[in-house]
Amino acid sequence: MEKYDLIIVGAGPAGIFTAVELLRHGSKKKVLLVEKGKPVEKRHCPKAEVGHCVNCRPTCAITTGFSGAGAFSDGKLSLSHEVGGDLPTLIGEDFAQELIEYTDKIYLEFGADPHVEGIYTGEDIKEIRKNAIHAGLKLVDCPIRHLGTEKAQELYLAIQNYLADNGVEMLFSTECENIILENEECKGVLLKDGDSLRSVYADEVVIGTGRRGADWLEKICAEHHIAHKPGTVDIGVRVECRNEVMEKVNKVLYESKLIGYPKPWKNKVRTFCQNPGGFVAQENYDNDLAVVNGHSFKEKKSENTNLAILVSHNFTEPFNQPIAYAQKVGELTNMLGAGHIMVQRYGDILDGKRTWQKELAQSNVKPTLKDAVAGDITAAMPYRAMTNIIEFIKMLDMVVPGFAANETLLYSPELKFYSNKVKMDENLDTNIKGLHCLGDSSGWTRGLMMASVMGVLMGRKLAEKEGC
Repeated sequence: MEKYDLIIVGAGPAGIFTAVELLRHGSKKKVLLVEKGKPVEKRHCPKAEVGHCVNCRPTCAITTGFSGAGAFSDGKLSLSHEVGGDLPTLIGEDFAQELIEYTDKIYLEFGADPHVEGIYTGEDIKEIRKNAIHAGLKLVDCPIRHLGTEKAQELYLAIQNYLADNGVEMLFSTECENIILENEECKGVLLKDGDSLRSVYADEVVIGTGRRGADWLEKICAEHHIAHKPGTVDIGVRVECRNEVMEKVNKVLYESKLIGYPKPWKNKVRTFCQNPGGFVAQENYDNDLAVVNGHSFKEKKSENTNLAILVSHNFTEPFNQPIAYAQKVGELTNMLGAGHIMVQRYGDILDGKRTWQKELAQSNVKPTLKDAVAGDITAAMPYRAMTNIIEFIKMLDMVVPGFAANETLLYSPELKFYSNKVKMDENLDTNIKGLHCLGDSSGWTRGLMMASVMGVLMGRKLAEKEGC
């Protein structure tokens, strides 16, 4: 019988930092880290060579592998407890901020850029905040440490080597099919490697499968009666405009985190993952769902800035499957785009017409996602979400004049799957003994830093049990 002290499912930031913190406390635990994707050095997207997404099998190198999806998109670390999910409500805001600062030092030790963006304090920030208030938007102050897509790969490779050098066993291209329960206690996991299945046992199991694994974890929770509830799912678009339009905001804030509640429904709408001089990118999920994201490199720059506009959706009764709802929206958009990401000009949306490829070629804003298909995203986007997005763009135009230009590009679908919220206490214990759920798949975090923080906290709790 294969037996470990700890099995970590998912080599994203939450799982990685659980192992890192255990080692920093001198733990002697026998640890197995299971990841369905590849190690950092083997994560490679062929799109750079062929010019279009080839829908890699069995996993997408952009969304799956050591370090997870976030590091291969833009690699931003948000250094404020106000950003990154609901973990501060579980452990307290002061403690969450303390953990952020501690975790940030670990990133620096492994090679993160010491420069911090978004700490400008001049008159420009006052003007931006004043305009935001006038527009009915809340500007969230958040310093950003930008790793950069290519630099993040180097940093996480260093962490991967550190774990390997210190005895953490890592299994790649290996999928967790299920957990093993005996008398309502988690005893291990059922692993799938190719066509073979095998049971592996442990005293503790940590699941940190990220947004990519949120749907899987939701099914596991339902099957094994792990206490959870449907949470929020975000549906939106990736917006792209010229750097000149975003010049002041990019300089002052680097990433403008703005939140609004546009009429008539006053749903929460927010900006997310702003990439100055960045590139719009496609990601593929296991069910052939193509979603849009943004990459931001340290050295390589484009003429455009892209950011997400996300509308929060909550469901209670009788419908309680927010992840499935968002997937259907994405599938319908993919259908209209023949499997590709769709792009449409903002002015065409207002005019009630689709965008044609020849019109994109004549525009000032050239799409950085070269194989995006021009079309009509409003034919797939729910009316309520689309109206929220349009009204939010009008509000943003009061903060960033020119943002609501006719040539501004909207890509769809942008979906964030972290809706299943697992019930846990401040020790990160679920109602199943020996089972812990971390990171974005748990519903408690959103983004690299807060998922890493949750991993650090988990590592500390496990080290305390060990007496380290």
